[in-house]
Amino acid sequence: MSQPAKKQKASQASPKAAKAKQAAIKTVKAAEPANEAKSDFRGLNGPDPELMNGQAPLWNRLMDHYFRLEIDGFDRLPKDPSLVIGIHSGVSLTMDAWTFVMAWWRHFGEKRKLHGTAHDLLMNAPVVGNYFERLGALSPSRENICKALDQGDDVILWPGGEVDSCRSWKKRDKAILGGRKGFIRLAIKQGVPITPVATVGGHDTLFVLSEGRGLAKMLGLKEKLRTEVAPITLSYPFGLGVTLTPFQHIPLPAKIRTEVLDPIYVSNDPEMANDEEYVQAIYDQVEGAIQAGMDRLAKKRRFPIFG
Repeated sequence: MSQPAKKQKASQASPKAAKAKQAAIKTVKAAEPANEAKSDFRGLNGPDPELMNGQAPLWNRLMDHYFRLEIDGFDRLPKDPSLVIGIHSGVSLTMDAWTFVMAWWRHFGEKRKLHGTAHDLLMNAPVVGNYFERLGALSPSRENICKALDQGDDVILWPGGEVDSCRSWKKRDKAILGGRKGFIRLAIKQGVPITPVATVGGHDTLFVLSEGRGLAKMLGLKEKLRTEVAPITLSYPFGLGVTLTPFQHIPLPAKIRTEVLDPIYVSNDPEMANDEEYVQAIYDQVEGAIQAGMDRLAKKRRFPIFG
């Protein structure tokens, strides 16, 4: 073969070789763990003692004097880690949830760590996401929760989500878990007990006049923000309006009462997670325990609101 022919053949083979090389590089990169997957586990090293102790004076004052927090039942917690299940109130500023997490730290410190859970929008937000990470908050994926439990920490979930936190004021003392039973299947598969928590008072930090379901549908919030409610509220300082963010009101000084209830032990047979009848029975037991606790706490009110 002549020299020019060899050069021509080489030049024809070169693009094919380049394409093959690029395909190989893509294959290697696809096999590598993505950066996003690594960042999913943010919060697992928290809570950060420096942050928690640094903000403790402010939170202690808020808990003891502004919200006049009464909390009981830490002695009921099982010895081993558990999946703590509660309800939360106050739309986007759920002060009953915040005070519970801060009271847990005040009681246990670094001896027993609790991870709260927060929406991906908050966890991925600049500045706010870093703050939540240092609090020990997790994005509520199954993998994150399992990792926290595996390392010996407790995790608290509020299964009702926005259906719970944005319920109308007339339902303020109603336990709403939203029919979501994934936490039960997770507890069964992880072999951990469920610890219910009852609380009242948080829904007096503002007044939800309507859950705004029709408005949410009209605005397409399910597609945009993954929510089916657009709560119409009466709050301070802006009065009547639609509350969708934590920056639209200052929580009123409602008295918050919280109680950790007796743990509920689930089957240690992973196959029971597929038994719908069993899962429903545990769901009813958890929701019933929280409701009974809320009923007891509500009877302690001295005034219709704030007391």
